[in-house]
Amino acid sequence: MTSAIESKTSVFFLGLVALFLGELRDGLTMINMQSAFLIVSKYYTEKQAGILFFVFGMSQFLFQAPAGYIMDSSKNKVALLAGASVATTALTLITAGTAQEYGTNLGLMVFVKFVQGAVTALIPPGLNSITQGIVGGDGMTRQVSDNEMRNHFGTAIIVLTGSLTAFFMYPDIGLLFVVSPIACAGVLIFLSRIKPEDIDHDAARGLTAEYNLTGEDGTASLGDIVKDIDNDDSDKRAVSALSLLSDRTLLTFTIIVFLFHTSNGTVLPLVMQTLAIGEGRLGILMSGLCIIVAQVFMVGSAKICGDYSGLYGRKTLFLVGLFSVPLRCLILVFLTAIKNGMDETSMFLQVVILSTQILDGVGAGIFGTMYILVTSDVSAGTGRFSLTLGVTTAAMSIGGTVSGYLGQALAQDLGYERAFVILGFMALVPALSYMFFMPETLNYKSEEAAATSVEDSANVELKEKSAANEERTIV
Repeated sequence: MTSAIESKTSVFFLGLVALFLGELRDGLTMINMQSAFLIVSKYYTEKQAGILFFVFGMSQFLFQAPAGYIMDSSKNKVALLAGASVATTALTLITAGTAQEYGTNLGLMVFVKFVQGAVTALIPPGLNSITQGIVGGDGMTRQVSDNEMRNHFGTAIIVLTGSLTAFFMYPDIGLLFVVSPIACAGVLIFLSRIKPEDIDHDAARGLTAEYNLTGEDGTASLGDIVKDIDNDDSDKRAVSALSLLSDRTLLTFTIIVFLFHTSNGTVLPLVMQTLAIGEGRLGILMSGLCIIVAQVFMVGSAKICGDYSGLYGRKTLFLVGLFSVPLRCLILVFLTAIKNGMDETSMFLQVVILSTQILDGVGAGIFGTMYILVTSDVSAGTGRFSLTLGVTTAAMSIGGTVSGYLGQALAQDLGYERAFVILGFMALVPALSYMFFMPETLNYKSEEAAATSVEDSANVELKEKSAANEERTIV
């Protein structure tokens, strides 16, 4: 049996893994920096870059649910996460080292992005299943928040280092990707310090749902009631994948995740390109700062989610994040219109455009934490946490994929200003859908189970009374 001290040690190293791993799209993979690198340094068109990251996202989509299933079934979660980290780092370096000007070897780059999408599909369910296996369902809100804070802070450090490298090495900016293997080394070192016996593989896949609703007053919680209702071995069996995927709340949430990323996924690359194209080394630095500013504010957003979503519920905070995207696009419409009317972009306007990334930090920061927590809420007790996370992350991947190509095509064909107009209207759809169609999911399964148990108890009581009445009638 693992002691509490040993478990806390694993939690400590888990936090350091999250720090060095960074956020999937901008950490080890540095996918948005790859986009800026290819357009500015290798003279790719927006559509060529869009094709590459369409393939990357489609590959993630195809492999996300299988990756979740693998993580649910495997007891080698640490090794799988380590392997995925090494593989995506190697593929990032291959991209930087082999990409040719004007996309003359686009076919090879498409293949590299397909493989990279497949291996990165293991990272979200890997990190989050290890997290749930160490801290359990009750500890997920705080630990996911802590992981996300460290993800964003780590990404800010990774991208800042890469951006400064690119600034001083311009125009030969491929060396910026040297930060990826350095970060990967940190991931491997701290993953190796997590004790395998500290990971409860039943808890990791969400086989037990233990949510305390009454706080710290010592009274029996609804979570305790639910556990006492049915304490047999059936709690240790995972529900079927078909049963899981027929859950109406999960389906609604998955659609909203897809719609959010379809509208939001391409906004950051377009802002980066707005600042980078035609601005030389300063443009490269400003495009890197886009990610850094967003990541810094994502740290604060993740902290707020961890502190308050467990007290006041998930829905209100989620809505703040969702509605921040159309607001951000509206501001960008006006700023790009001003930029288009200038012969030379002023430093002040560049800084103002950069400041819109604060809203990205709010929106994506809240979303990054809350979508994991809502997924955990909906999957609690099913034994399919990683599979469920694979489904919602797959929706995120396909949404980002569609967004990546759509946004680049809109920017190239209609201009950046009109692209932001269209994306802003699209962003209203998931925000309004969540407002009107999603329930509050905090303690969702516990309340559902308790309601079912009360109904079952009432039915049993009615049957007993009916049987007693029949006996009296016979007598």
